[in-house]
Amino acid sequence: MSWTWTILAIFTLFFFLKALAAIRKSNGKAKRLPPGPSGYPIFGCLHLLGEYPHRDLQKLAKEYGSIMFLKLGLMPTVVVSSPQAAELFLKTHDLVFASRPPLEASKHISYEQKNFSFAQYGTYWRTVRKMCTLELLSNVKINAFKSMRKEELDLLIDYIKEAACSAGGGVAVDLSAKVGALSADMTCRMVFGKKYTDDEFDERGFMTVIQEGMALTATPNMGDYIPQIASLDLQGLTKKMKAVSKVFDGFLEKIIDEHVQSKDDNRTKDFVDVMLEFMGSEETDYRINREHVKAIILDMLAAAMDTSATAVEWTLSELIKHPRVMKKVQEELENVVGLDRMVEESDLDNLEYLHMVIKESMRLHPVAPLLLPHESMEDCTVNGFYIPKKSRVIINVWAIGRDPSAWNDPEKFFPERFEGSNIDLRGHDFQLLPFGAGRRGCPGLQLGLTLVRLMLAQIVHCFDWNLPDNMLPSELDMTEKFSLVTPRAKHLLAIPSYRLSK
Repeated sequence: MSWTWTILAIFTLFFFLKALAAIRKSNGKAKRLPPGPSGYPIFGCLHLLGEYPHRDLQKLAKEYGSIMFLKLGLMPTVVVSSPQAAELFLKTHDLVFASRPPLEASKHISYEQKNFSFAQYGTYWRTVRKMCTLELLSNVKINAFKSMRKEELDLLIDYIKEAACSAGGGVAVDLSAKVGALSADMTCRMVFGKKYTDDEFDERGFMTVIQEGMALTATPNMGDYIPQIASLDLQGLTKKMKAVSKVFDGFLEKIIDEHVQSKDDNRTKDFVDVMLEFMGSEETDYRINREHVKAIILDMLAAAMDTSATAVEWTLSELIKHPRVMKKVQEELENVVGLDRMVEESDLDNLEYLHMVIKESMRLHPVAPLLLPHESMEDCTVNGFYIPKKSRVIINVWAIGRDPSAWNDPEKFFPERFEGSNIDLRGHDFQLLPFGAGRRGCPGLQLGLTLVRLMLAQIVHCFDWNLPDNMLPSELDMTEKFSLVTPRAKHLLAIPSYRLSK
């Protein structure tokens, strides 16, 4: 489309926006919106969001309040930045805000919102949630994969042990890459029934493409904020999303074909098999087709793979940066496990200090700092403020984890703050919401916690860790790279020393 048409479209939108503003002004006395910054016509407050939107929104909330209204493009948006406000949106009025807005990323990558994470609230979402919980995320299923987790983690420990013993030690291990690969292998075995090598997926590899998809989903997209110009793809994001989607779709088609054509009747059914059984089935309230299956599989793959790896990466970073805390975790492991064997899953519930460390890491580094956006399904009044239907709601859990009214010295990494505290991260305590809360809280919470606790315990128990090039712990770069799941900007490299007696 020529720039003439673009300019014409923008002017049309401008007059449309003025008409809306006039309507709002006439109703302003009866309907009080939350406070917030005023923006420019059409573009709203998009100019206020930079490289780290969660940080920018936190700064704005300090000025306008923990329930803040702003226009992002033409989209009415509410930003929630305190535990008390989060409880209102995710508990008191949970049903009203249980849906998801239509986004360009969910359109192009998630098969028109057919996946679980981005599906709008309703019969289909409830059907998919039930299937995913029963067939992959229940305690029974999690326990069924215990031996698989041990096998894969043993392979990683053997690799690191070899690196620690080779060339007299001193060889740095890329922990970010290795933890990511471990998480990918575990996820593939749970979802697909077997591991796939990177060249069977794409030359860039599983984690790289998954992370690219996450980054594209998180990138502010003009098409999401001004839908009338989405087809222009002014930022080139749609082109990139279609390319990523093509890679995913080709791989998922291959997976499905392998399962359909399998002649091995003795093979244990995996998640893909179960999903395929639902295709065309009348057992569900909603008819499932091949696209639904691909969307759901991709959702489970991305959600399990990237989130757990990122949580482990950040916690290891904090432990290496804080030797006092690392020593305390290792002393607990010595007391509970001993130095003559590796950690077993049955040990995890006895590692109370390690769990404090994980909670503290997830407070400071929630893997999804803005969670996924919610959308109001009807007009609603929250804390005296009018929230219009179809408003997008952003829960800034990064800001909530740093709220000085909820946390003493919030910027400090101090796991002992959880001693004698009942605060947990399962969505009941709104000052700590790494997995969200309410109807749209993460159903994979238990699986995610199991993976994170096990990987961390084993890696820290088996090895001491030092930074390369004589770098001091205090010098470790903790810069983040904003995305839907926000990892370290630079990979974590560290030198291992084996510490067990056998």
